[in-house]
Amino acid sequence: MTISMYAALIPVLKNNLQNLAVVLKKGEAHATSAAFEPSVLLGSRLFPDMFALTQQVQIATDQAKGSAARLSDSEIPKFDDNETTFAELDARITKTIAFLDTIRAEQIDGSEERDIVVKAGPMTLNFKGQAYLTTWVYPNFFFHLTTAYNILRHNGVALSKRDFLGM
Repeated sequence: MTISMYAALIPVLKNNLQNLAVVLKKGEAHATSAAFEPSVLLGSRLFPDMFALTQQVQIATDQAKGSAARLSDSEIPKFDDNETTFAELDARITKTIAFLDTIRAEQIDGSEERDIVVKAGPMTLNFKGQAYLTTWVYPNFFFHLTTAYNILRHNGVALSKRDFLGM
């Protein structure tokens, strides 16, 4: 039995974005209970040359909406990358999931050989649909999710693997 492109993409993105929302709520609760500004966590990074928590969430949601749009041959929704609070990041995740909910299986299924072009900084990358999903979308999406989780964990937020997995 094979898995459809839709099943390999949309439920995976939605589930993990929902888990990210829960992890972020725990981060906000940690800041509140420890009596420090949540902006400290939002601006935190694992190393000086890495993106801060806010940008990790923005990139993860960009990866989700961009991949769904490209594979369904739809327009990519534009978000302004201006979030400065946990509530605004939560709203961004909610908007991303709402967009994913508009994508139907018949728009993505059969996209395994669709030509996909991605601009990544100065590079233009060319993929076929399935290779795009497995070699670009998954690694990038999970890299930024994991980095967001690790930033919070590094800063003392009580998280476990179960939080990441949504268990």
